[in-house]
Amino acid sequence: MSSSEPAALWDLPEKPPAAPAAPSRARKSKPKPGQKAKGAQSPAPERPVARIVVDIPLAHLDRTFDYLVPEKLHETAVPGCRVRVRFAGQLVDGYLIERGETSDYGSKLAFLDRVTSAEAVLPPSLHTLCRAVADRYGGTLSDVLRLAIPPRHAKAEGEPALPPAAPPEAPDTAAWARYQRGPALLEALAEGKPANAVWQALPGEDWPRRLAEAAGSVAAAGRGAVLVVPDHRDLTRVYEACAAIVGEDAVVALIAGLGPAERYRRWLAVLRGAVRVVVGTRAAMFAPVHDPGLFVVWDDGDDLHLDPHAPYPHVRDVLMDRAHAAKASLLVGGFARTAEAQLLVESGWAAPVSADRTVLRSAAPRVTPVGEDFDVARDEAARVARLPAVAFEAARQAFAAGLPTLVQVPRRGYVPGLACGNCRTPAHCRRCAGPLALPGGSVDGQPKPPACRWCGVPETAFRCTACGSVRLRAVIVGAKRTAEELGRAFPGIPVRTSGAAEVLASVPGKPALVVCTPGAEPVAEGGYGAALLLDGWALLGRQDLRAGEEALRRWMAAASLVRPASAGGRVIVGAEAGMPVVQALVRWDPAWHAGQELAERQELGFPPAMRMASVEGSPDAVAGFLSDLPLPPSGEVLGPVPLGEIDEEGNAERERALVRVSRAEGKALSASIHAAAARRDAKKATEPIRIQLDPLDLI
Repeated sequence: MSSSEPAALWDLPEKPPAAPAAPSRARKSKPKPGQKAKGAQSPAPERPVARIVVDIPLAHLDRTFDYLVPEKLHETAVPGCRVRVRFAGQLVDGYLIERGETSDYGSKLAFLDRVTSAEAVLPPSLHTLCRAVADRYGGTLSDVLRLAIPPRHAKAEGEPALPPAAPPEAPDTAAWARYQRGPALLEALAEGKPANAVWQALPGEDWPRRLAEAAGSVAAAGRGAVLVVPDHRDLTRVYEACAAIVGEDAVVALIAGLGPAERYRRWLAVLRGAVRVVVGTRAAMFAPVHDPGLFVVWDDGDDLHLDPHAPYPHVRDVLMDRAHAAKASLLVGGFARTAEAQLLVESGWAAPVSADRTVLRSAAPRVTPVGEDFDVARDEAARVARLPAVAFEAARQAFAAGLPTLVQVPRRGYVPGLACGNCRTPAHCRRCAGPLALPGGSVDGQPKPPACRWCGVPETAFRCTACGSVRLRAVIVGAKRTAEELGRAFPGIPVRTSGAAEVLASVPGKPALVVCTPGAEPVAEGGYGAALLLDGWALLGRQDLRAGEEALRRWMAAASLVRPASAGGRVIVGAEAGMPVVQALVRWDPAWHAGQELAERQELGFPPAMRMASVEGSPDAVAGFLSDLPLPPSGEVLGPVPLGEIDEEGNAERERALVRVSRAEGKALSASIHAAAARRDAKKATEPIRIQLDPLDLI
């Protein structure tokens, strides 16, 4: 696409007019006919027109602009390289997309200023992917390119390219025989046939090894693989498994936390074809692997897979687009299953890969639900630790067998909030209605009274507004407080914590209490003897559309670390047995729960059955954007509703509106949002606005 106006006419921050130059006394000679002026540049002899994407995140500039390639840059100005151009009087960065013979622009073209690097960091396949992601999320290409291409490091770029790694031998994939359609999936990967699958891993499964075997089957056929996991601990396990199968010279780990030089060096190794297998966190979803044959996302329900930068792409959706465009395979794996993955199965786009019930029962631990009003153990220490009798006995049996016990607590810290000890109504401040909490510490040897988390005023005479009780209780007891209580309940047993401050990767297979927050569960050598999932009602009671799905995902991730029931493995979950999410855990049937979730969302019109867009900003900015947003026929605007605090006049500083359309009109919604954002940018709107398609948080 060529520009319809010269670059100098586009609106960017204006510079003050320069002072008029003093008249020169030297007489300038005019060039003779056919003679170039001194310092004038000549265009390249072949394909002199370069189409450039400028690095400016304005929606109305989201296209290519035509420039002339000077003769001196003819050899280095290759498609995909970084360049510098003069745009609206300023030097800006950009990428050269392609070169051509002519331009549709009818006026004089400006020359490229310089080629920053002759390295083709934006190959055609990566450019096509980034353009598709920008269109899917209603964003700009420049925003996606910032996520896809790491910052340049000249020293790393100047290093010689590594030789391509030799194809490894085909790995042994016999372990996949435990899953229905497992051998067929690995056979398709080895033969280079596209096969999309949703894999439900068995509890206790060595899933990093299984993923490495899938990647090794693809690499042995001479194709590439990209495996994306949520966090650093998973990355380490999968990388070590892949290195053991394909060799350390054929796999590389990509993660945003690397230093600039090392991150760019590894990314260049992928770009230049030196490695075949890429393992990483969400930064690796754009990895430019050569001839990709397999894309893997593990635990797609983890919110770490959603990029917090515009246009907020999700790893699963990006890899779906890549697999479709490259005619490669996509594998969505995990212990649980999301509604989005269930939609892939029910639509026929992906096939389920799971074990039959006989194999599943032999691998799963025994799950016992315990309601909120449980019978506390007779032991006084167990009462202090808030443990029901069955949980106390399960932990003691694990210790007697020489095994550790895992304790999952929904939150870290001490006591995040308080509620009425009688009716569980949240405790609020009488002055500002803010939530009450225990500040910790003491005064004159006495613990400090509860205080408001908003205004800080202490509450010394609490009385529940619902039932009149004066008793308080913790809404959710944090990991630190739980560790203290459990230490008193089990004297002589070491207590270890794993959370935000320090996340343990593994623990030895010895008697110990391992208290952790969800997502920070360390792997125990030989498996845990028991797992206590405390305060389950707190996870299920969150104001979130995905509360049940998220609770089941966290529970299954912890329960999968426990030994099978045949080896004495027990899981105690603190939630009512009649709830569907608890039943899914007891029967170890996340597919059934995902099917229920998807059916309910289809009935209510929530994602993934529908596509939604979130618009956040000041009330005037949101109202102005919505008034200029043409909706598809099925479009519907929900809200706006206030976000955050409301002033004395009842006005909110920020509001949010949701736009809902059918899945069939999702592309039309993205295009409409992009066009409205372009008109807003062209008008130089000053108030910021946040636009996100398919947001995770809807409540």
